[in-house]
Amino acid sequence: MPHDQNTTLATSLQSLPVYRAPQFCVVDGANLGDPIMEAEQLVFDDIYALHPGARTERLAITSTEGEDWFRVADCTDCGTPGASLHLDSVATFMLTDGMTVEVMILVEVAADGGITEIFILPLTTLAPKTNYRLIGVDRKSAAARFAEVACVSFARGTRITMADGRQMPIEELSPGDRVLTRDEGPQEVRWIGSNTVRATGEFAPIHIAAGTLNNEGDLLVSPNHRLFVYQRRDTLGLGRSEVLVKARHLVNGQTVTRASGGFIDYFQLLFDDHQIIYAEGIAAESLLFDRRTRPAVPKEVAEKLIDGLHMHEADPRAGLEIPEAEINAETAERLRTASAR
Repeated sequence: MPHDQNTTLATSLQSLPVYRAPQFCVVDGANLGDPIMEAEQLVFDDIYALHPGARTERLAITSTEGEDWFRVADCTDCGTPGASLHLDSVATFMLTDGMTVEVMILVEVAADGGITEIFILPLTTLAPKTNYRLIGVDRKSAAARFAEVACVSFARGTRITMADGRQMPIEELSPGDRVLTRDEGPQEVRWIGSNTVRATGEFAPIHIAAGTLNNEGDLLVSPNHRLFVYQRRDTLGLGRSEVLVKARHLVNGQTVTRASGGFIDYFQLLFDDHQIIYAEGIAAESLLFDRRTRPAVPKEVAEKLIDGLHMHEADPRAGLEIPEAEINAETAERLRTASAR
């Protein structure tokens, strides 16, 4: 899609599974009884615990280029629509066995600058009946860590379809290699990112068994990775043949599962424009370069994209995404049969 000198990144949308602050409180320490707060109010060695009945809620956020903060979206299940939302910090806690977990603290701010609500986004799984001792607070890395969550990633070993039809493991690709895209044919890879993370919480990959979506091999992707499916028959009753669905929404406990535990090597592919490529035969999106993911991209690469006006529209295919209300345990099977040749 052409860009002009006045182009800015459009608003993007993301849903986060968060806990409200009162669900994660100090059970021993200086702030006894208090819920988790913004970074400057936290006290090291305070011990926190998750409320026994705590459940995550969906916090929908939007971002617009030019703003240094996010906003709560209208379609959210918690928070105040339209309110500013700031990435306050990343807090690190230690368990009694020496393992560590991290949560991101998100602060909702009113128009007058006052804090109206605080949420935590677990970067690793939180469990009830467990004590979490606060050992670290990092305000500088919040944007970068959030970018890691926002980035769509493929696991090491994922075979990508190249322009000449070869199937190449993603870790063997290099910038400049030509990859087959669904809409624009062969396109050069601009940048390849990689990181190794603990495969828990928001970083636990989704495993899609071979054949589930007519894929040739098993596919491991990040939870928010959107997969593109062309339905030969509109079995979902959405009134369109082309749909996008996040991998996390296809989990059915059988052919699509969450692969928690250990560590995982993730890779991100960035093109001049947001693309649909082929991974293990499944059409899947490439990295979307926007307000959320920019901190994960090296500065020199980001500047070249912006200077060249190759700024991705924040969500060019948003209208194709399947509404969460239409997704259930049978969705993966229905999409498989609907897309069968």
